[in-house]
Amino acid sequence: MKAFSIERYQGEIRATDAPEPVVGEHDVLVRVLAAGVNQLDSKLAEGEFKALLTYRLPLVLGHDAAGVVEAVGPAVTRFAVGDEVFARPADLRIGTFAERIAIAEADVAQKPSSISMVEAAGLPLVALTAWQALVERARVGPGQRVLIHGGAGGFGSVAVQLAKHLGAHVATTASGSNAEWLRDLGADEVIDYRSQRFDELLDGYHVVIDGVGGENLERSLRILKPGGLAIGLAGPPDPEFARQLGLNPLVRLAIGGLSAKVRRQAKRLGVRYSFLWMRADGAQLAEIAALVDAGAIRPVVGRVFPFDETPAALAALGRGGLRGKVVIDHGA
Repeated sequence: MKAFSIERYQGEIRATDAPEPVVGEHDVLVRVLAAGVNQLDSKLAEGEFKALLTYRLPLVLGHDAAGVVEAVGPAVTRFAVGDEVFARPADLRIGTFAERIAIAEADVAQKPSSISMVEAAGLPLVALTAWQALVERARVGPGQRVLIHGGAGGFGSVAVQLAKHLGAHVATTASGSNAEWLRDLGADEVIDYRSQRFDELLDGYHVVIDGVGGENLERSLRILKPGGLAIGLAGPPDPEFARQLGLNPLVRLAIGGLSAKVRRQAKRLGVRYSFLWMRADGAQLAEIAALVDAGAIRPVVGRVFPFDETPAALAALGRGGLRGKVVIDHGA
């Protein structure tokens, strides 16, 4: 089958003839009709996570899919051939930049009925990240104040809507040209990162979601109220993340060292820092699908590429400047 893969880290992403997926006992075989493009794909191709995630090369990229079930394993009970589904496959089982992929049943959900395949393909990774940050880890509720950096991007556009649905007062950073659009999505305050410093304008926040890292994360700590929580999506990873991966003690010590500075800063300020590496979860995707069909969250697709132009889609995402997600459409 046709797929787009890398043969080595920091190498080109090329069209290849990949083996057909092997469908396990608990797997769903999905004919991919659309696939979302994420920064994670580019970072993986550059080898940023090779010390943490051991992939066999050549590697088919892609972390988001929407499509139709073509076959199911003998132990599958929740899906049938012909079902329209969407999913973020688990780490070490990625590969949605292909015609077909086998995904564990537990990681798949019925596609929201109110949106297209292209819109659905842009949701899984970013929506699960938003859910796990805001609902699962921060437990955001009515009256809380939440800052989401990068509100116009794929993650931010979903996170702003989810935080507003949860009853929070939502601030976000973005270019000034996106301010009115973000307010329409639910943002109460939009800080123009090009001309304003968010840490001079905001204070007393319960939660910050940061996908930038570095100085941006350090400044974010200063706007939190005592006991507040900063969740880092871009790092640095913390010891809890290393424990979750089951890494050996030496590697865990090294990973803990990466976040030692920011954790010390947080402690001095009386706030908390937590690194989030999202995980696949079909049950959470089903809850997200219900919110989409209820009108609480609407997908934002900034640009669509045909399947044959998958490398160009990754390049466009890398250049930035787009609202929402970049999606690959197999029917385009």
